[in-house]
Amino acid sequence: MSSAEHEIRAVTDLSARRTREQAWRQFASARSAEEFCASWLAIQSQQIGAVSDGVVVLQKPGTTVLVPVAFLPDPPTDRARLAGVTERAAKEGRGVLLRLDGAPNEESQRCQLAHPVQLDGELRGVVGLELEPRPDAQLRQAMRELQWGSGWLEVLLRRHADPQEAVRARLKLALDFVSALLEHEGLAEGGAGLVTELATRLGCDRASLGVLERGRITIRAVSHSGQFDRRANLLRLAGEAMEEAIDQQAAVAHPPVVEGGALVSRAHELLMREADAGAAATFPLEAGGRTVGALTLERPAGHQFDVPSLELAAAVAALCGPIVALKLDAERGLAAHALKVTGNFWTKLAGPRHAVYKLVAAATLAAALFFAFASGTYRVSADAAVEGEVLRAITAPIQGFVREAPRRAGDPVKAGEVIGRFDDRELRLERVRLTSQQGQHHKQYREAMAKHDRPQAAMALAQLDQVGAQIALVDEQLARTEMVAPYDGVIVSGDLSQKLGAPVERGQVLFEVAPLDSFRIALQVEEHEFGDIAPGQHGSLAVNSIPHERFPFTVTKITAVNSVKDGRNRFRVEARLDAPPGRLRPGMEGVGKIEIDERKLVWIWTHSLVDRIRLWIWAALP
Repeated sequence: MSSAEHEIRAVTDLSARRTREQAWRQFASARSAEEFCASWLAIQSQQIGAVSDGVVVLQKPGTTVLVPVAFLPDPPTDRARLAGVTERAAKEGRGVLLRLDGAPNEESQRCQLAHPVQLDGELRGVVGLELEPRPDAQLRQAMRELQWGSGWLEVLLRRHADPQEAVRARLKLALDFVSALLEHEGLAEGGAGLVTELATRLGCDRASLGVLERGRITIRAVSHSGQFDRRANLLRLAGEAMEEAIDQQAAVAHPPVVEGGALVSRAHELLMREADAGAAATFPLEAGGRTVGALTLERPAGHQFDVPSLELAAAVAALCGPIVALKLDAERGLAAHALKVTGNFWTKLAGPRHAVYKLVAAATLAAALFFAFASGTYRVSADAAVEGEVLRAITAPIQGFVREAPRRAGDPVKAGEVIGRFDDRELRLERVRLTSQQGQHHKQYREAMAKHDRPQAAMALAQLDQVGAQIALVDEQLARTEMVAPYDGVIVSGDLSQKLGAPVERGQVLFEVAPLDSFRIALQVEEHEFGDIAPGQHGSLAVNSIPHERFPFTVTKITAVNSVKDGRNRFRVEARLDAPPGRLRPGMEGVGKIEIDERKLVWIWTHSLVDRIRLWIWAALP
């Protein structure tokens, strides 16, 4: 090797050494995650060698999104160049090696490496590199170096971890414990699952769950024991330890983890001595401001509680308190529930605070007294309709066709006013024919009389009489082609304006006319109130079209005609208006109220329900 080549090689080694030193200085003095990852990527690329592209992708704080934080070279020639291999490594959770196409053999192919960065078993990032062609042995060595170097990124992630991450992890673990309590409906089974899970996870010899009943602790569950004797000495001591913590309304641990505590722990010390335990701790269970029970944990000899374990147990106790209270309430009978609710309500009424309860109770009592002594007018409500006192039907006198209909339903009419006409052309033609025929028979009669032919004259005279009768019938039908109003009133039904030229049959009802000054009210009274109705009672009517106006009436007739509407049996009651009808018209519908008498308001508002209950009881009794 010539001296010039030696000089070039020395300069190259010196430049590389200076580059590495600069990268290490940047790595040691990095103030942000971006600077840390950029310098680490440079050092890692130099360590592996022949790296053309590189990227570091880390999880964005507070989210699950992965974003690139460092590139090699910076800026990158193509940001999406290593996207495929990094996405695959993140998805599979392991190192990935990809060979790029375009080379005649494997050793001359460019390669892409990617390795995931995990923290506590969770994916937090990915590192991707593109390498120059090299043998398989060197590729495996590069993958190992990339895997070892990723440990620095784990150090970075732990250094910049969210301070709330530990709290969330502890809460998640506490929720896992609570799920063991919720898996079973009963407190005994659920409590056994909870304390067994606690003892297993926290490394305890025994965990116990006790509930507070009438001021004393009753052990309801013991870890790893489906059945146990509550009178056993150790369980009795555990109950006393629970009562010691409940009396002080605080968690008690012996020996204490934090020095300087002023809590009494004699019962815990006695429990440790009898059970040959290394530590004991009790956590009260609270729900709604009251203590419902306690959890006691016992660790084996030579082992004490640490702060994280005590914090986790305290979190579990805080979450389990309301659940234990609910399960205890579910185990109580109906009478116990009623007594508890009554006692709680009375405590709120008689004790301090709870002004809203006191105000509501006072208002309820005042309303009850008012309704018990106050009276009002008892009224029976019913659906009502306005009808004409007399309803005259105008029918078709002949079979024919409608020619004219100047009036229709809703129009007022005068007596004798034409409200419709029939087409009379056929009748007039028939009369002309009959008149001509009458003339012929009259001529035959004269000729027979001139010839003194009496039989022929008698026949002609009979034919004359027959034709005369037919002419009289046609004249009568012509007189009836006009339909006139029988009296002053209003047309209630009938509209022939849309049927001009239509055929009608004889006797078909075409119009109904009611008088304007003689109405009656038809009320449909429900069956359970029908017995209170009597003739002579007064009431008032409100119709849908005039809801702001009231029309007084007097009951005149009670009929035995009933009808079923909406599944209810109703009876017809008739009444007359006490004043001129004004704007009322037949066919209007509304609501009528019949005044019965004065009765207690409480009876007025509840009698319908009471009557139905009486009928139901009567039907149900044997």
